[in-house]
Amino acid sequence: MTYTGEVKVGGPADVHELADLMISKVAVGPMNNNAYLLRCRATDEQLLIDAAAEADTLLSLIGDDGIASVVTTHRHGDHWGALAEVVEATGARTYAGAQDVEGIPVATDVAVADGDTIQVGRVTLTARHLVGHTPGSIALIYDDPHGHAHVFTGDCLFPGGPGRTTQPEEFSSLMDGLEAKVFGVLPDETWVYPGHGNDTTLGAERPHLAEWRARGW
Repeated sequence: MTYTGEVKVGGPADVHELADLMISKVAVGPMNNNAYLLRCRATDEQLLIDAAAEADTLLSLIGDDGIASVVTTHRHGDHWGALAEVVEATGARTYAGAQDVEGIPVATDVAVADGDTIQVGRVTLTARHLVGHTPGSIALIYDDPHGHAHVFTGDCLFPGGPGRTTQPEEFSSLMDGLEAKVFGVLPDETWVYPGHGNDTTLGAERPHLAEWRARGW
């Protein structure tokens, strides 16, 4: 089956099989949040990105092998609604952007700064701090040695534009961060996994950067 990244709440996960990593995407909760389970193919260690909602659904996806860690992309409640239950059930180590830790009511074991790396088995993810949607939002980049890069953007980048901001300076900050740390360093083939909705690629979005700047959202 070909991975599309199109999932719906109550439906099955869609699985993106890479050479070293398996990425399972599932939609959960009333805000149609995406959660991503990453599994290192060499070690079978697993990591969850955003324990957003529906702990039973996430724990079923995780399975009996459990998870080593959970990364919360940012502090908004729809992205950590099931975090406490998932951590209690699995004993997973928790990660979040340093500036958002105080807004997440589950203890963060590791406060993540820009450029920090997070391991899932033998696979390395690099965190990029993007300020604007929240003060401590992080994107996670997997630079696949066998192909193009993959980036998990939380609510910082979607098909059609950046995530929601409430002040012009927040929008400018988010756009600056996206252009410098994502679009500026990753190729068009980079696959984008957002916090809600369908996936995209940087190549599909790159032609619209000036348009987004001009419209201010």
